[in-house]
Amino acid sequence: MAVIEYDSYKQKLHGMDETIDNLYKALEIESAKHEIERLLAEAEEEGFWNDVERSQKNQTQLKQLQSKVQRYEKLVSERDDLLALVDMGTEMDDDSLLPELEAGYAELEQKLDAARLTTLLSGEYDHCNAILEFHPGAGGTEAQDWAEMLYRMYMQWANKHGFEFEMLDYLDGDEAGLKSATVMIRGENAYGYLKGEHGVHRLVRVSPFDANARRQTSFAALEVMPELPQDIEVEIRPEDIEMQVYRSSGAGGQHINKTSSAVRLIHKPTGIVTACQTQRSQFQNRDYAMEMLKAKLVQLKLQQHAEKISDLKGVQLKIEWGSQIRSYVFMPYQLVKDNRTDYETGNIQSVMDGELDGFINAYLTKAANGELKK
Repeated sequence: MAVIEYDSYKQKLHGMDETIDNLYKALEIESAKHEIERLLAEAEEEGFWNDVERSQKNQTQLKQLQSKVQRYEKLVSERDDLLALVDMGTEMDDDSLLPELEAGYAELEQKLDAARLTTLLSGEYDHCNAILEFHPGAGGTEAQDWAEMLYRMYMQWANKHGFEFEMLDYLDGDEAGLKSATVMIRGENAYGYLKGEHGVHRLVRVSPFDANARRQTSFAALEVMPELPQDIEVEIRPEDIEMQVYRSSGAGGQHINKTSSAVRLIHKPTGIVTACQTQRSQFQNRDYAMEMLKAKLVQLKLQQHAEKISDLKGVQLKIEWGSQIRSYVFMPYQLVKDNRTDYETGNIQSVMDGELDGFINAYLTKAANGELKK
């Protein structure tokens, strides 16, 4: 009996050959190896390390390519190890190895799906870090609390994937939640994974702030932007920027700084506002706020296909009914459903704890195939 099961797994593992070959081509592993050789040779050139900008760019690119190749080679190695396990179990006619084989196969399937997903990240900025901004809709405390719930959800998602979650700006809500927040999620392909989360998120629940326990509908908007590479040039005229300084205050009312080191930048032609309060000095906060402004302007330019930044006009998300990308229903039933892909799950608590991969995978797959609903 055991021999039959081992033979079944052997066929399934060999059935992965085409997927692995396609990944090799789609991930461009051969060219990545050649580029790694070139970058290593460049690092050996005389005076290389004296050029800080050049060496940093080299090492960042090298690390990304090596990581990609190593992940691919590990997949191949794990598949080969499972085939060796099949041969061992077949030869010994020992079914005690089957649980290990079953678990290893299921894990390899998940890893292959995740690797396939990275091949869909072909956008110009998909490899970049992601900047997230949270804005509650109308509704006061209820909407502000919902915005904070989303803030926590994406923090949990980042932690589960080994990404760094850095708070850049945070304004407490009047009674609970937040009025606005900006965070940076650092990690390879962070923007590529999260770009589909940009939009309005709708919540339906019995409000904990309503003494009559009535059902409430709340909205919050999430903006997702890439942190632009240092070599991206964005023309911003100094006279188009208004800078405001204020005292920093962190999440939960925690006081960060007694001096007016926090910075808010207003881009007059578009009305775009960016802010940062978590760095040590006003200059550092201004630099971060400026990077966020550049990212917003580039995103706006891509959306409107404008030729010049001066031609842009601000685009505001309508945080209201009918504009949502996803609904989170706590009552009278439990369901999270994405309006663009129809992907849904009834395990709402796991979603709020950062289990978003199903939604992200569905969005990226349908976007790649041109199947997204308007």
